[in-house]
Amino acid sequence: MGNLLGGWRYREPSTVEECDSTWESDSESDEPPAEGDSGVSESVSPAETGRGGADPGDTTSPQLTESPEFAPKMKRSFYAARDLYKYRHSYPNYKQSRQSNEYRNLRFYLNKIPLVPDGIFIEEILTKWRGDYDKLEHNHTYIQWLFPLREQGLNFYAQELTQDEIKEFQSSREAKRRFLAAYSLMLDFYGIKLLDKNGNVARAPNWQERFQHLNESQHNYLRITRILKSLGELGYEAFKPPLVRLFLEESLCHATLPNMQHSALEYYVYTVRSPARRRRLLRYARQHYRPAHAFLWGPPPKRRGVGGGGGGAGSSGIRAPAPTPEQHRKGEETAIATTMAAGIIVSSHGTAASHDVSSVEGKGCAVLSSKIVGLEGTLMMAGARGERNNYDKMYPL
Repeated sequence: MGNLLGGWRYREPSTVEECDSTWESDSESDEPPAEGDSGVSESVSPAETGRGGADPGDTTSPQLTESPEFAPKMKRSFYAARDLYKYRHSYPNYKQSRQSNEYRNLRFYLNKIPLVPDGIFIEEILTKWRGDYDKLEHNHTYIQWLFPLREQGLNFYAQELTQDEIKEFQSSREAKRRFLAAYSLMLDFYGIKLLDKNGNVARAPNWQERFQHLNESQHNYLRITRILKSLGELGYEAFKPPLVRLFLEESLCHATLPNMQHSALEYYVYTVRSPARRRRLLRYARQHYRPAHAFLWGPPPKRRGVGGGGGGAGSSGIRAPAPTPEQHRKGEETAIATTMAAGIIVSSHGTAASHDVSSVEGKGCAVLSSKIVGLEGTLMMAGARGERNNYDKMYPL
């Protein structure tokens, strides 16, 4: 067993923001060369987290209004964010070495062993399965062999990649030739054609029929995520943005793949390792996403100091984190002091009362409502005879 991180202990991210570094900066200087990432990490940095602020130079973002009724109902998927975080960081919690004669993915692509359990060789798939859409649709064992990853798929006979095997694969012209043929095979199945060695893609002649099928057969969206990941693992990182861009255009602009919209934004974009390229894709998506105010994948809101009015949702739809216990305590003390000074008595219906006070128009009302910032604190004073326990059950801290 090996560990690329040495003595550094991997810490699992716990929020969507920690998993996403897309908007950490707005510099295009981190754009990689055309060939992209090889998929092999010589060293892995644990620092790529989404603690950055909003995108200061981006004026194209449709902003949410301050009114809470316009806040988006959807939320980013933490499961998806964490999965793609691990992928972009070369699976920091999984490192396993094997002997070279155990490289089953490479040997399969060299046409030396068949895939298990079907017993089919790669050359048979590439020559006989092209255009056999029923077989490609209903067989669920080949995709893990055609597009291997450093993670386990549904076919437990398929073996996970290791970094050493990735290096061996990338040094084999025969394996890479067949891998690109397998990629072209799957693109044809989805109604797309590979245009050149740079990974540019376009609609295939039969795109209408295939797009209709793809829009309805949503288990293929998981396959596409795997294909995109495998492209990056085996040295074709630069092939991802053209394919993701096509899916964004078809789902957002032309409505040919409306059911793919969420998968494209939540998964496909985040398989791209370069933050600059992810930003480019998300800016394009944001221009065409409807309703515009519900776009969740833009830059997060700016962090404001405690008491500075933070907590509203920005264009990403991600609200500021809940206050810490220390901030809660200070809020309670402030509320108690303010209430005692004003001589206010809050009834057990304090929730409704506080909303009524904040909506009153008149001299001093705005100041008063802004100071009543700790409903928990005021209810502590009013609930000295056991009402606090009932409140805790209704509104846990």
